[in-house]
Amino acid sequence: MIRPTLLALALFSVINSASAEPAAPLPHSPGAPYAATGLADRIVLTPGADPAREMAVTFRTDTRQQVSQLQLAPALDGPQLAKAAHEVEGTSISLDNENGAALFHQVRLHDLQPGTAYVYRVKGSDGWSEWLQFHTAAEGFKPFNFIYMGDVQNDILSLASRSIRQALQSVANPALIVHAGDLVSQREDLVHDDQWGEWNQAGGFNYAMIPQVLAAGNHEYLDGLNPDGSETRTLGPHWSRQFALPQNGVEGVKNTTYFVDYQGVRFIVLDGTSALDMGTLDQQTRWLEQSLKNSPARWNIVVTHQPVFTCARPEDTEPLKTAWKPLFERYAVDLVLQGHDHCYSRVTHEAGRVAAKAARAGGKVQGPVYMVSVAGSKMYGLNDRAHQQPDRSAEETQLYQTVDVQDSRLKVRSYTAAGKLYDAFDLERDGKNRNHLREPVKNLPAERACTQTAGPDGFACSSRAK
Repeated sequence: MIRPTLLALALFSVINSASAEPAAPLPHSPGAPYAATGLADRIVLTPGADPAREMAVTFRTDTRQQVSQLQLAPALDGPQLAKAAHEVEGTSISLDNENGAALFHQVRLHDLQPGTAYVYRVKGSDGWSEWLQFHTAAEGFKPFNFIYMGDVQNDILSLASRSIRQALQSVANPALIVHAGDLVSQREDLVHDDQWGEWNQAGGFNYAMIPQVLAAGNHEYLDGLNPDGSETRTLGPHWSRQFALPQNGVEGVKNTTYFVDYQGVRFIVLDGTSALDMGTLDQQTRWLEQSLKNSPARWNIVVTHQPVFTCARPEDTEPLKTAWKPLFERYAVDLVLQGHDHCYSRVTHEAGRVAAKAARAGGKVQGPVYMVSVAGSKMYGLNDRAHQQPDRSAEETQLYQTVDVQDSRLKVRSYTAAGKLYDAFDLERDGKNRNHLREPVKNLPAERACTQTAGPDGFACSSRAK
């Protein structure tokens, strides 16, 4: 006779074994569920170059809504928002795709008041959206925190959304969300509009209320062929329609290079794909130097997709390392936030973690700190350097990062998708404007890595060699 407890365990084992098998993807049904409708969706808020006075909103509708309409009002304590609102019109551009025709609308907001709460709503052919609230940046320095996400790319809604939503739940009132590229995959065998639909669904109304600072990754580009048979890359059509970014970047690359000055931090966004594959490295390097040289900010943070120091690929990204690393060091960049390698690493000394630890013990200045992270499900195995060069590394791990900006300190924390603290460091600014790195948490969990064929969670390792 089988006891009830043993029977329950046996049934659980069978069910658990069956549920471990990946579900076959459903075939694409044109238009469902991501077709444009008469109500606005995919509403995204992005900062202007001066986010104390400038913001931008993009949204999507069906083609019946021919005019880009937004209503803006100061955030009142009561419900009479419509009476306080005025209308702002923007621009519209169409996009035909597997889900049918749609119009993408962009409205740039100017002459806003610093440190002020506003509400807005946008119009579709069947009515207005809900009212959405945002805050402009303060003028000058003021402490704030932000979220940094690595590659989302794959299994966007089913798996990567957990990292995004856990980050949003764990950070009280984040001022910004910084994305280091590869928001989607855009492979030839995938429906690109579905992927962008999943990305927007994963963040939901948060993307419409928290300004998004976005770097383009290689998967934001589409591969193609020139008439002579040579390969070419073009930025996918969704990017420039969906994100109204500052236009202060490199000529010819303004949709993917820009800077934002937010409360004492200059965020400089570079486009590694264009630099490596499209011949814009020299132009971006000159612009980068000017953007750093002229920065009025207390802290300077660079966001780019391809990492200077890799944790998965056999070689570092040498062209970027040669061109940009000297500028990062000359102008004392504080953080370099990256993606692309689908692993985690934090590098503070090119010679490795032993040299970095000795430098800290000797009180030496350290920086920039180079970070690589991944939010989605696609994993690459660690390279041969990843256990010696980074101060800390991880594979087979979905993560998100929080950065707390203070006058003389950056507090950086990395968490797993389950909400567990994985890495922690502070960059402290001394009286001579030099950075010193501290590791305030002494009992971090063991580094996560695959051992032969076993992954750190006890299942077969899914990381692929790169």
